[in-house]
Amino acid sequence: MATLRRRRAVRGRRPLVLLVPAVLGLLFLMVPLAGLLIRAPWQGLPERLFSAEVGQALRLSLVCASLATVLCLLLGIPLAWLLARGDLPGRGLIRALVTVPLVLPPVVGGVALLLVLGRRGVIGQYLYDWFGIALPFSTAGVVVAEAFVAMPFLVISVEGALRGADPRYEEAAATLGASRWLTFRRVTLPSILPGVVAGTVLCWARALGEFGATITFAGNFPGRTTTMPLAVYLALETDPAAAIVLSLVLLLVSVVVLAALRERWIRGAL
Repeated sequence: MATLRRRRAVRGRRPLVLLVPAVLGLLFLMVPLAGLLIRAPWQGLPERLFSAEVGQALRLSLVCASLATVLCLLLGIPLAWLLARGDLPGRGLIRALVTVPLVLPPVVGGVALLLVLGRRGVIGQYLYDWFGIALPFSTAGVVVAEAFVAMPFLVISVEGALRGADPRYEEAAATLGASRWLTFRRVTLPSILPGVVAGTVLCWARALGEFGATITFAGNFPGRTTTMPLAVYLALETDPAAAIVLSLVLLLVSVVVLAALRERWIRGAL
């Protein structure tokens, strides 16, 4: 009991020099969100929320973010496995390159995609000349841009789960004659499922909120490339109330994602 009381006493000491900037930091983060709620057009919210423009942008955002997440799963899980279990020279450099989109300005990512996958890009010219595929300024371009910026979230989460998984189960499966693919499907993947789920949700949320790479690589064409963040940007100039409604939807999605992952991400993953 005495030890517990001492611990509580130590935890109860709050230096004023730390408390004041901590409260200011909290206000700095919370006040803009509170302002968004205060200025929201609550009376006309249902009408604006179900308007054709909002519905079109929301549907496109959900479809593109979901497709981008599927693409990230197909490519990101094997990449995370390679980083966690593969014996590669320069693995640290490869991991750094994989996480570059996390710190790279999204607009720069869009420019890079345009130079590589554009009609005259390094790869895009062959896609267009040989197959007639033009990714820029298309819905497929939105999916590619969102996957580019969102995949690191999935890779980091899955790689961390793989590093924390007990390899003895995989070794036991191999001893029993299971192939590497069977071991991965039946042993490795179920053991890292929480990490995969957390990474998938974060990846989807990041794709849903992507703006810079999307507008640079895919443009802004209503019904084809205008996702929710782009619609917010456009509405600010003509209809601020609609921009607030769209922002509220994105804010709600962010809060739901963080609430759902509070145990896996906020309290333990970082």
